[in-house]
Amino acid sequence: MSGVVIIGAGPGIGQAVARRFAREGRSVALIARSEQTVRAVAAAVGGEAAVLTATADAGDESRLRAALDKILAELGVPEVVVYNAAVIRPDRPGELSLDGHLGRWAVNVGGALVTAAHVLPGMARSGGGTFLVTGGMPEPRAGYLSLSLGKAGLRTLVAALDEEYGPAGVHAASVTVGGVVAAGTAFDPADIAEHYWRLHLQPRPAWEHEVVI
Repeated sequence: MSGVVIIGAGPGIGQAVARRFAREGRSVALIARSEQTVRAVAAAVGGEAAVLTATADAGDESRLRAALDKILAELGVPEVVVYNAAVIRPDRPGELSLDGHLGRWAVNVGGALVTAAHVLPGMARSGGGTFLVTGGMPEPRAGYLSLSLGKAGLRTLVAALDEEYGPAGVHAASVTVGGVVAAGTAFDPADIAEHYWRLHLQPRPAWEHEVVI
């Protein structure tokens, strides 16, 4: 069994991406911090696909790796991995301590790196796959400093993963969302989810590494 693994499977983009891939017959694995969240998203996917769940804080390396191991033991090497976890809170320069910045960096970037290191070697050995991250902050904002730094870090990570695993057939890309996600707006999660599906389907000569919405 293969399918999509979504880390940061909340009620917005994570749920929309899960439903989009489920409609195409892909099995879905969901990882979020709370059991309540993964159960709600699994219920939203409904009977469209097989759903696996696990809980972990994306900023906790040991728990994230354990959750991924649980999923991979049942799913096998996934076809797609989506990293959608982030700490989205305002903070201006000087407002957060260094520890505060590092805590947010652990979720905004560190969890994506841990996930990639844990899963992408297997993808490469199996002939390829897709690794997608939810980007943001197309322009840095002083009022969201930690998030701006984190999303810049994700862009760099995507470029490094493409260099490392692209030759083995792993497509790394980010979907950069430039506003507040809400149904019925220009940042409707169902519309955003279409970009994840489209990126996954792209043939190698046409690979994009960032889509800005």
